[in-house]
Amino acid sequence: MEFEESGIGEECGVFGCVAAGEWPTQLEVAQILTLGLVALQHRGQESAGIVTSTGTNPPIYTTLKGMGLVNTALKPEDLLKLRNGNLGIGHTRYSTTGISELQNCQPFVVDTLHGKIAVAHNGELVNASALRKKVMRHGVGLSTCSDSELITQLLALTPPMEELDTPDWVARIKNLMTETPTSYSLLVMYKDVIYAVRDPYGNRPLCIGRLVPISKLHSSGAGGDTEGWVVSSESCSFQSIGAKYYREVQPGEIVQISKNGVKSLSVVLRTEGDPPAFCIFEYVYFARPDSIFEGQMVYIARQRCGRQLAIEAPTDADVVSTVPESATPAALGYAQESGLPYVEVLCKNRYVGRTFIQPNTRLRQLGVAKKFGVLTDNFAGKRVVLIDDSIVRGNTISPIIKLLKEAGATEVHIRVASPPIRFPCYMGINIPTKEELIANKPEFEDLAGYIGATSVRYLSVEGLVSAVQGGIESHGKDERISSSTKTRLGHCTACLTGKYPVELEW
Repeated sequence: MEFEESGIGEECGVFGCVAAGEWPTQLEVAQILTLGLVALQHRGQESAGIVTSTGTNPPIYTTLKGMGLVNTALKPEDLLKLRNGNLGIGHTRYSTTGISELQNCQPFVVDTLHGKIAVAHNGELVNASALRKKVMRHGVGLSTCSDSELITQLLALTPPMEELDTPDWVARIKNLMTETPTSYSLLVMYKDVIYAVRDPYGNRPLCIGRLVPISKLHSSGAGGDTEGWVVSSESCSFQSIGAKYYREVQPGEIVQISKNGVKSLSVVLRTEGDPPAFCIFEYVYFARPDSIFEGQMVYIARQRCGRQLAIEAPTDADVVSTVPESATPAALGYAQESGLPYVEVLCKNRYVGRTFIQPNTRLRQLGVAKKFGVLTDNFAGKRVVLIDDSIVRGNTISPIIKLLKEAGATEVHIRVASPPIRFPCYMGINIPTKEELIANKPEFEDLAGYIGATSVRYLSVEGLVSAVQGGIESHGKDERISSSTKTRLGHCTACLTGKYPVELEW
């Protein structure tokens, strides 16, 4: 809840689809792309776009973009323009760089020496300023403030190792990856293939799914007919389009997806000794709970966070509850570990909408509508422990506490299923300035008194990391992942500790 109404937001979602078998395909690629983006809507609500390709030689690219939600930006009658696509990529945007305008809407399409490419990007480059100057020194003009356009132009530059008449997209992508260490998950479409790319630190998620006949969707095993391949920021998009989870794109990996299947082409390594740095807040809040990261479902990881929170911060209460739905797994974990019953205390008007995604502060403030119904019979005369995702500025949980007390709660204890956020993120998450964060203000010394709670306790950084990493399966059992891409555990906790995975360049 605090995330929704305090200006913290995810950056965007990417989705791609390639039809298998003979082309022209009978698979409705444009519809699959649209449904995939709808499932990623929580990652960005400013704009949406799709680019499809016929995959012929030369290919015909068709672009459809618009502002707002996917169903607003991509109208059914306009999707007819994309009906000849055999493959395509899509994007739903929340801006961390660049203003909210149609010109910043992705995917971007540019002409290169060897033909058009389309690029969709999730993340934020830590050395964008230096790269922007480098591109301009090559005589390339930039029409937007977006990191994603910068990536597209860098891919269009001919790398030193490429022969004049032969496009080498692996070399171009590797050249980009050596220029900037993080943060990006990319989809690059060229002619009849999609390259799925994840930065060497694996900061942003990216996974692959296999489209199967509906009759085979819930059958076990990896065999059977393949109707196509999809690639997505989150696996939560797979079920709604009839796809099975296949595997993650590993940190630093370049994967080629074509009508013939999935092929790992290369791996760009991190600086020696550096661990991976997957954003831990994907687990805490941003991802949908039914998504799978690192072999585990997000819902289960959040439940373990709640259990760990109950161990670290027990309370003498009567019932456990939560306000934001995203914290429900943690609240259930807390209830299970503490032995307290879980109850609902508030009923939210679901049509208020999620306001964190609006980039403008004034719009966010106007959108913070606290329309709750109070379920008094569940907690009147009782001590309530309320589980939340985080307390960012401290100005949105206070009215909830006041409402519960006025409705009969004798005590309201706040337990937060993540550590205090103390530092900004420079890798794709829109976090307020350091001065705006409540954990850096004098009020934090008596946060309970400041927000009107009986007590406030946070999950520790060590507890969060332990809870998340405790359920990660070993990739050693997955034969689809080559030994060169298997990696040790590592997560980015920079917004909590100030320890960034790479040196920041500004």
